[in-house]
Amino acid sequence: MTANVALKVQLLREGLSVMPSYATAGAAGLDLHAALEAPKTLQPGERAAIPTGIAIGLPPGYEGQVRARSGLASRHGIALVNAPGTVDEDYRGEVHVLIVNLGQVAYTVQPKDRIAQLVVAPVTRVSLEQVEELSDTARGSGGFGSTGR
Repeated sequence: MTANVALKVQLLREGLSVMPSYATAGAAGLDLHAALEAPKTLQPGERAAIPTGIAIGLPPGYEGQVRARSGLASRHGIALVNAPGTVDEDYRGEVHVLIVNLGQVAYTVQPKDRIAQLVVAPVTRVSLEQVEELSDTARGSGGFGSTGR
């Protein structure tokens, strides 16, 4: 693991917000919780923006990657619409999780349920250079499935 960086967290919804936390010592992502006043049921194929009740202050040069929870995906078909979602370092609004029910039955999100995880990662910024053509590679312009299975 790399060195610790400070993540500032503001709890926005009194009595509903839950401080993100690592479930285990080796976890890569912080659990994010639903800051709902009442349960929210998603029918198959339905999507929703679920509030987390937190705003975060990322350090310069870092992003927050909002990722699905594997247990929700495997047991209930709950996925993220924009997986992974990106929280930019300069965003200070409430973090929402865009979930979709890809399962075959309705799924209900309960207040304070763990709904996603947040991985804080360094960002590499690049400088752009327009060119007339790119160098050749063995793959070339081969797209989906071009390298095998």
